[in-house]
Amino acid sequence: MSRPSAKRRAATVWPARPTVRYARQVAEALRTETVGGVVMLVATLAALIWANTPWASWYTKLRTHEVSPHWLGLGHMDLEHWASGGLLAVFFFIAGLELREELTHGELRNPREAALPVLAAMAGMAMPALVFVAVTAGEPGALRGWAVPTATDIAFALAVLAVTFSTCPAPLRAFLLTLAVVDDLIAITIIALFYSGELHWTPLVISAALVAVYGLLQRRGVRSPWLYAPLAVLAWYFLHRSGVHATVAGVALGMLTSPRETPDERPTNAERVDHVLRPFSAGFCVPVFAFLSAGVALSTSALGAVLTDRVALGVIAGLVIGKFVGVLGGAWTAVRFGPAALGAGLHWRDIAGVALLAGVGFTVSLLIGGLAYTDPSQFERVTTAVLIASLLASAAATVVFRRRVRLRARPD
Repeated sequence: MSRPSAKRRAATVWPARPTVRYARQVAEALRTETVGGVVMLVATLAALIWANTPWASWYTKLRTHEVSPHWLGLGHMDLEHWASGGLLAVFFFIAGLELREELTHGELRNPREAALPVLAAMAGMAMPALVFVAVTAGEPGALRGWAVPTATDIAFALAVLAVTFSTCPAPLRAFLLTLAVVDDLIAITIIALFYSGELHWTPLVISAALVAVYGLLQRRGVRSPWLYAPLAVLAWYFLHRSGVHATVAGVALGMLTSPRETPDERPTNAERVDHVLRPFSAGFCVPVFAFLSAGVALSTSALGAVLTDRVALGVIAGLVIGKFVGVLGGAWTAVRFGPAALGAGLHWRDIAGVALLAGVGFTVSLLIGGLAYTDPSQFERVTTAVLIASLLASAAATVVFRRRVRLRARPD
């Protein structure tokens, strides 16, 4: 038998043995996000049913109902905009908490251990964009939506995983969660750089100063939520006024929330706010956003318009094909040429299933779609394309995972 190469011997097996604290955090996060994914699916179905009934006009009136205290200078804000700019700020705050936790106690604390999920996430966002550009090349105005198929919806994906692969090994769930954390970070960076409006420096500087004060108080160990809540709201408000998408404030504040343990072993600031806000985000914020965004017509003519629209086809191809090729290719590259190696609990068929499941792009894809395409009819076609792609990706992943369940049930 040939001896393994020095490079293979030096490879870091993924996942590494987690700390007890990190394993507990991951388990709680997975339970909440899985339940939240089911709630979001119910909200999505309710919106689709309502939007395809004789009372569809009432659904449109609800989502476009304006709630704009003009004295605050927020402009024309209807319920759909409040959901995308306000409620999703809470969603991205949780994403920031997850990223900080991963960097401090999780799989991202060691660059060698982080290679597998990070490269998979980066390739899984680059490849869909390339596929979208290739499909829509030459289509006027299409390139504004290059980032629509780049994001994975972790709640939706975890719900599908829980239903189709209930005996899924824990390392695979951890891989999907870590992949989604990196995915969310790149997505919010894309939104900040490419989908923000005209920049106003004074409110931007005020927002940055408030975020800095928040971070300083966290470093000093201040624990009062009555101090942090006004700072967070004001930072969100001034960032919205600055022209930068307000969800960026959420991820910044989440990353600055301290995970440092206290000498008396009380819950950390990050654990306390996560315990309160994660159920609110998964059970209310994201489902409400889904309900107000997913109601599209599913008539024969509407579906025909989607299937003949190159932008919509680019979204479908990017999510279903680009995500699979990118995530699986990035993971393979990390193992073949990088420092990573699959642990005993992972198999390449499992990684392939997750790569397919990464094509379930919903929350962030719809958010970017609304920012990229202001024309209502184009946005509706993009929304329908995201729904179709998510359904196709879920179905393909289900086939892979059900086969894995049968194989795992066989005696050795």
